[in-house]
Amino acid sequence: MVRSYVFLMITVIIFSGNLLVGKAISDLPPITITFFRCLIALLIVIPFAWKQLKWQNHVLFENWKPLLGFALTGIVTFNVLVYLALNYTSAINAGIVEASTPMFAVILGFFILKERLNKRQLFGIGLSFVGAVWVLSNGSINMLLSMQFNPGDLIMLLAILVWAVYSLVKQHNHKFPIYSSIVAMLSIAVVFLIPMMLVEWYIVGYPFVQTDINHWLGLIYLGIFPSFIALMLWNLAVADIGPSLSSVFLNLLPVFTTIGAVLFLNETLLLAHVLGGLLVIVGVLLVNLNLSNIKFFRKHKAW
Repeated sequence: MVRSYVFLMITVIIFSGNLLVGKAISDLPPITITFFRCLIALLIVIPFAWKQLKWQNHVLFENWKPLLGFALTGIVTFNVLVYLALNYTSAINAGIVEASTPMFAVILGFFILKERLNKRQLFGIGLSFVGAVWVLSNGSINMLLSMQFNPGDLIMLLAILVWAVYSLVKQHNHKFPIYSSIVAMLSIAVVFLIPMMLVEWYIVGYPFVQTDINHWLGLIYLGIFPSFIALMLWNLAVADIGPSLSSVFLNLLPVFTTIGAVLFLNETLLLAHVLGGLLVIVGVLLVNLNLSNIKFFRKHKAW
């Protein structure tokens, strides 16, 4: 169990690194970043998926429509929006906004799948919403009343809405072999991203004229760590301690993102970040944490 906690901590640090590295190389256009991330990840995953691809490729071909949807939402659209948002907003803001993803997933589940919400979840949704709005407005009532938000924050909100849709649909759809399905979705993403990237280059110009080794190291990090290693560690931890307790660790994402942004990107931590981030984290805990599914709390029902 201790090993699983270590895996989860490493996973969250890697996920926060996605935002930090994305911000650090944000002078590269977002579609280009997404393409090279997917291409590198695809090359890494193929050796691990080879046996599954040989024996279970018929499952993938029979279910190409949902895989196409998953690839276009969870991989292409989500990542392009995240890296686009980081052109305009800070990594700290992006981390706090991304932490509210479970809240959006629950809200969509309520409206689309007619899933029930209890009072604790409703209170948590309200708390997370207040926290997110507080961060987006930098704690300024005037900015809130005038509706003058950072465009990057709004793009990030759109990104997590896309991810919430992806998570919701994927949770209630077919279950595919993990490695081969990742290869299939990454392959679809790469195919769609190639023409998109060429159009992007036509509009903004060829981006690698003034790049250096740090840009390529950043792209390699994005392709290997968030796309593959974090996924592996997450699956191992969930298999050991369950999804409910594992999901709690994702609330540390804005914490590690903030620490990294202050240390490595010289971003400024504001009081609005602290207060808003705390409200988002507590709210998401109330929304997403099912205590009855965690062994410790089942054994200590009296509290």
